[in-house]
Amino acid sequence: MARLRKPKEEMKYILATDVGSTTTKARFFERKPEGWRFVIAGEAPTTVEAPYEDVTLGVRNAVREVEELTGHKILAEDGSGIVVPFDGERGVDLYCTTSSAGGGLQMMVAGLIKTMTAESANRAALGAGAIVMDVIAQDDGRPIYKKIQRIRSLRPDMILLAGGTDGGATTHVMEIAEMLKAAEPKPRLGLGYKLPIVYAGNKDLRPQIKKLLGDVFALTIVDNIRPVLEVENTEPARRAIHELFMEHVMSHAPGYLKLMKWTDVDIMPTPAGEGMAMQLIAKVFKKNVLGVGLGGATTNVYSVFEGKFVRSVSANLGMSYSICNVMKTAGIKNIMRWLPFDMDEEEVASRLMNKMIRPTTIPQTLDDLIVEHSVAREALRLGLEHHKTIATRLKGAKIERTISDMFEQALAETYIDLMKIDIIAGTGGLLSHAPRRVQSMLVLTDAFQPEGITWMFQDSVFMMPHLGVLSTVYPEAAWQIFDKDCLVRLGTVIAPRGVANKGDPVMTVEIEMPNGETLTEEMHFGEIKRIELPEREEAKVTISPRRGFDVGRGPGKRVEGTAMGGVVGILLDARGRPLQLPENDKERKETLLKWFLDIDMYPEDKLKELV
Repeated sequence: MARLRKPKEEMKYILATDVGSTTTKARFFERKPEGWRFVIAGEAPTTVEAPYEDVTLGVRNAVREVEELTGHKILAEDGSGIVVPFDGERGVDLYCTTSSAGGGLQMMVAGLIKTMTAESANRAALGAGAIVMDVIAQDDGRPIYKKIQRIRSLRPDMILLAGGTDGGATTHVMEIAEMLKAAEPKPRLGLGYKLPIVYAGNKDLRPQIKKLLGDVFALTIVDNIRPVLEVENTEPARRAIHELFMEHVMSHAPGYLKLMKWTDVDIMPTPAGEGMAMQLIAKVFKKNVLGVGLGGATTNVYSVFEGKFVRSVSANLGMSYSICNVMKTAGIKNIMRWLPFDMDEEEVASRLMNKMIRPTTIPQTLDDLIVEHSVAREALRLGLEHHKTIATRLKGAKIERTISDMFEQALAETYIDLMKIDIIAGTGGLLSHAPRRVQSMLVLTDAFQPEGITWMFQDSVFMMPHLGVLSTVYPEAAWQIFDKDCLVRLGTVIAPRGVANKGDPVMTVEIEMPNGETLTEEMHFGEIKRIELPEREEAKVTISPRRGFDVGRGPGKRVEGTAMGGVVGILLDARGRPLQLPENDKERKETLLKWFLDIDMYPEDKLKELV
């Protein structure tokens, strides 16, 4: 469902909201003489839990803030919702929303072989904006009774069942279906309705699957995810998941039926909206993109690599509700290695636990902020590691190998190569609201460790999900706002792959500035340098790495490219890849302090006071 109440050329105002797990965010857009522009943001706590239990209250509160800040009336006087279309006095011409409240879309995936059909099904569920609670497979090493116990205890919103190529395996696929029936899983919301199951397996089994599961579950049958081993077809399953999410899950969450009546466009899961925005960047710039949404409860990583879009969700890594999971998964030592000052483990742990208890608080002191940035680096690092396990080559498909592959012994599992990633884009509260843009740029650089020449983008006021959902009905307006008001160009990171001893020469970089002058920078191992290059300007760069260092064409080979200007400019990063911090505690703190001061990361006087 997507309907526009007015022709696009007559539209004047657009409202988009995102009902998040903690905060409901409203963004108001207006058509100006130069095109569509972002006007103002309104935010309010999400009202999904008792005593409110109605998400539309939070939406109303966020929209009311927009009304107060602009003087433009949007809400109906009788409290019935948002006035659409604009009637000359109040309202907007289009209202759309995304949502991840109430834990978003939670799914269980079942497949035949863990590394093949189950992995493809997992990718389809993630692409639809779901959090995958578990992947059940014939060969996952668990006895049948354990699997049945697990299915019973999970209470997902939906199950995706795949298995067998068309005309292939039948017996084992039916065994998984029988196991699902025996387990009698119950849905998370609304016990009175049937749990939706999407079947995307061997097409020859459709009649038997219908007979076995049709009465007990709300069954949807779509094209096979792996019709043959060499092909992965996730789109039909992804579409079915999205439709069922609207029909079943959303309708049982508190207040969603009301919200669905207000909006002209299907409510989209927040991660799916962010994913649309990342794909928009890749499409416009025609480059490989690695993106991240660093949320309060989850870290979503997106990649568009050579046209292939993949999304992963690290459901237990976030910056508020899940901050203690980051501490547990990464280990407190890994978080503390990014601190340039003394603080004992207990103090760091206490601060993170306080954040988990009070998820809406923001850092009040510089040391608080630096601790949060340290956690963010680890959440992003772990999120990328998880993403690489999903962004893999198709298992089971024959790969044509060349002589050079033979010498490399084995093909890398993941196809994500940071040397071939051209753009890194970040969104989420911590990145969007960083007091200085250089902070989010270095946090992203330390976590993802880009190689070669990489352009860095960031969401200005957290509206990628809003623009992602808008792009499905009005792509021109979405891109105009995205380009002018959302996508902050941070700048460019130039970083060679390789390591050496501290102080050894790493690379010479010649930068032809827009005004015609040429800067020449000699970089030594362990250094990081910031060069001003304004937003929307470009500079030609020639990088000559020393022997053993690679910037994209092989060790020691010269590379020419384009650096994009930004609010931070160009970061010349000669700290080595992989990035390693000194083992010695005193030396590590001194090194971090020098890096932070060299690029003006935090206020110098306050930083020196802490140290």
